[in-house]
Amino acid sequence: MCFVVFAWRVHPRYPLVLAANRDEFFKRPAAPAHWWTDAPHLLAGRDLEAGGTWMGFSRNGRFAALTNFRDPSRHVAGAPSRGALVRDALEDTRDAATCLNDLASWAGAYAAFNLLVSDGEQLGVLESTTGAVRMLPPGVYGLSNHLLDTPWPKLVKARAGLEHALTALPKGADPQQQAGEDALVSALLDLMRDPTPAADPHLPETGVSLEWERWLSPAFIRAPGYGTRCSSVVLRDETARTRFAEWTWDVHGELCSQVEHRFRPSVAG
Repeated sequence: MCFVVFAWRVHPRYPLVLAANRDEFFKRPAAPAHWWTDAPHLLAGRDLEAGGTWMGFSRNGRFAALTNFRDPSRHVAGAPSRGALVRDALEDTRDAATCLNDLASWAGAYAAFNLLVSDGEQLGVLESTTGAVRMLPPGVYGLSNHLLDTPWPKLVKARAGLEHALTALPKGADPQQQAGEDALVSALLDLMRDPTPAADPHLPETGVSLEWERWLSPAFIRAPGYGTRCSSVVLRDETARTRFAEWTWDVHGELCSQVEHRFRPSVAG
């Protein structure tokens, strides 16, 4: 996962609203979000090369997602796949803060990353480059290939778009709840599909070439052999009912597959 915006305990009926893109090389095989056969308690896409994932849920309501930190100078030769960290967080039985602080103690074995973890009650982030664990108060946040809320143009734009899109959701009991959810899902998918690059003066400097900074600057990326592989939207309401929609894209940016999962945690929290 390389780009995610989320609202945590902002809307009175939906404590978690999230939209995300996974950017990766197209030659790396992956499977869309599904309940894993070898770990039936996990719902996530799967990296078929290393076996981990970039974002997922467990049946007890835990959530985790990871973004890479873009800085070629921080490469760790022979490091294990960071996708294993998401699975570890989903299978942890401790609260989110304890889980993240434990992971922070050995994060240096991996190439740089940011890891979001929620146990249903708390949501926090581990920034491996600083070693900091931050438990997040209610708010609208964005995370790309740097630290939380680093104001890269696509992040600022998508975060503002999420704030605006939340107005599509009903705040009280409403027979049009489904229509409101559908409108929000559509609006968030549009945000994730935005191919508009940032102007050169606003590009970050992350250690890659100017050409690559340009290619990587939109929310929806298309670069030689690399790009946005899937987009995800998550809505979780006050009863913990979770709607997880995912679209997979081909090398041309066309839709390959679409899946949607709806579930309630088997154990609240």
